[in-house]
Amino acid sequence: MSAMETDELPVVLPSTTSSGLSLSLHPLPILNISEHLTRLKLQTKSNSPFVLGALLGTQNGREIEIVNTFELAVEDGEKVDHGFLVSRRDQYKQVFPSLEFIGWYSVAPEPTSRHIALHEQFTNYTSTPLLLLLTPSFPSLPTKAITNQTLPFKAFEPTIEIRDRKTRSVYVEAAYSVETGEAERIAVDWTARGGEGGTSLESHLQTQRAAVKMLHDRILVLVQYVADVIAGQSKPDHATLRSLSALVASLPASESNGFREEFDIEYEDVQLTAYLSTLTKSASILNDLVDKQIIVTAGGRDERGGGPAGGRRGPRLGRHGTVPGDWDRFH
Repeated sequence: MSAMETDELPVVLPSTTSSGLSLSLHPLPILNISEHLTRLKLQTKSNSPFVLGALLGTQNGREIEIVNTFELAVEDGEKVDHGFLVSRRDQYKQVFPSLEFIGWYSVAPEPTSRHIALHEQFTNYTSTPLLLLLTPSFPSLPTKAITNQTLPFKAFEPTIEIRDRKTRSVYVEAAYSVETGEAERIAVDWTARGGEGGTSLESHLQTQRAAVKMLHDRILVLVQYVADVIAGQSKPDHATLRSLSALVASLPASESNGFREEFDIEYEDVQLTAYLSTLTKSASILNDLVDKQIIVTAGGRDERGGGPAGGRRGPRLGRHGTVPGDWDRFH
């Protein structure tokens, strides 16, 4: 977000004006907004990207709970894509019928006239859309200590101020409390620990990293020792130097002509074995296919009566070359 202009009227009423809202903030919106900001920072390579999203929750009179969020699409500068907003809101409504659109979120140290202009785009969905601001430290802005909240979030309720017989939209800061259920506490704890599946992997990677770092540090010690011996700053230890020489001499062994030739032979043998295995398997499949084709072809000839394996046959001849019935008839 851009820095606040010094000559514009403040859009937040003094702290003496309090909001009567009873506001509860759940952990999921906190995680979603923080992840949204971090991802945009990495994608845009900017320390202050434009972050905009919708707040979903429940409202019962002056009691409001912020339960979930989703990101908003922006077109033509800072104009909200209302088609996308309505589509996503309806999708969430199908899964969570109790959740309603109750406001929007952004990232800035304080609300400005820019937020008032954005606020007007959400009044069609709710009469008093809440504003939830993530207030991290901005390099281009003076850092302000957060004294009234334990989290870098501020909630604001829109209202109308009459000044010089004119009305204008302003904000009143609303206090909030973090509300967590049992399932949310378990999910947050699981996320903070990196997930059950990632714990063993993380431990393994940490062990590998520590081992590589230790090896690197010891190599640096040896290199520094040799450099000091060459510079005459350290007394040479011939046993250590011989061990280093033997170690260095063994390093290029993998690049010798003999090793490369033997490696190529072994590699070709392995590849040839794999090719022969594949060829044998293909020949067996082809043989089965030929057998099935012979059976199918023979069956077709049998049905037409001319096949060698069966079907209609000619009359069986007797001992004198006549049909048995004729022989019986004449004798």
